[in-house]
Amino acid sequence: MTRRISILGATGSVGLATLDLIGRAEPGQYKIVALTAKTNAAELAKQAIRFEAECVAIADPAAAKALHGALKDYPAIEIGVGEAAVCEMAARDADWVMAAIVGAAGLKPTLAALRQGRSLAFANKECLVCAGALFMDEAARCGTTLLPVDSEHNAVFQVFDPAQRETIRSITLTASGGPFREASREVMAKASRADALAHPTWEMGAKITIDSATMMNKGLEVIEACWLFDLPPDQVDVVVHPQSIIHGLVEYADGSLLAQLGSPDMRTPIASALAWPNRMTAPVERLRLTDIGRLDFQPPDLTRFPAIRLAREAIDAGGIAPAVLNAANEIAVEAFLADRIRFLDIAAGVEDVLERSISDADMPQALTAFEDVFAIDARARQMARDLMVERQTNP
Repeated sequence: MTRRISILGATGSVGLATLDLIGRAEPGQYKIVALTAKTNAAELAKQAIRFEAECVAIADPAAAKALHGALKDYPAIEIGVGEAAVCEMAARDADWVMAAIVGAAGLKPTLAALRQGRSLAFANKECLVCAGALFMDEAARCGTTLLPVDSEHNAVFQVFDPAQRETIRSITLTASGGPFREASREVMAKASRADALAHPTWEMGAKITIDSATMMNKGLEVIEACWLFDLPPDQVDVVVHPQSIIHGLVEYADGSLLAQLGSPDMRTPIASALAWPNRMTAPVERLRLTDIGRLDFQPPDLTRFPAIRLAREAIDAGGIAPAVLNAANEIAVEAFLADRIRFLDIAAGVEDVLERSISDADMPQALTAFEDVFAIDARARQMARDLMVERQTNP
């Protein structure tokens, strides 16, 4: 049977990698329903034409004219504009949806896709960071199959046996260490935008690459893993593994430590989710251990990389803290990429926002509905913007 596929964030690295896999499949195996993007109208139109998508949506109204122009000779492709259109197309009937919109902006469309009750592959970790309990409860209510696409969570998913949950001691997420793995705080204090974007292993978008440089990405992944695998934070470990060959491990009570290994190519976890519960061929470089020769591991340095500590404190605190952490980080990364703050101001700014949110009378302190999440996200972003101005004025 032909599987109906939608891709949210189709012009990003994960979205394009997903389309690459689909493009290599046998004709008729997949049918593209909806493709969405934030601003890249040219690439969105290109992929829509190539895969004969039923509909497309662009979140940024400023890109609407370009999208309509690029698709003027393809009247069969329905076009939507704005965030509401992205959510509407995310809710279109599809057997499998890839949710790859970066940041909290992906929560509403991912939620719309989840409510179809089908298979949701998600590279958007912020859904579980910002609204973990609500998101997991909604998935259970709708009967949705959640398929993690982050390489670390997908790795754990592949070796995590739910039937043996009581015998699982811990899971471990690996981290490359990013471009500053060996750098001193003094070097990091002077790091430029280009320095922070020079990731040694993975090719990713700018926001995720900066998160890798601060190791906030790993902190957010710890929070995501707690919800996804229903484990307390003290059973979710992080280890720095520069080669990025082992992506995740599960430790069992009998002493077994099961690991998933693979070349650092996002098409492997995407293929795992796309073919689940089966396997499919992916055009990735074969992993030959004799060529690698050695694998190194070390604990993360929480002094140089306080973001992991902040994330653990947020998940321990619960309530609004993880949503505040994520919102503050997104604004801080945005400010750094715009050269308005220094690299070390990212984590320091996030910590300040977390502290201020506790005493902010305008900040709700409980999450009882998704509307609470959106309100907290908006308030935390404004707080973070104000703080970034302070740090810009007094670097």
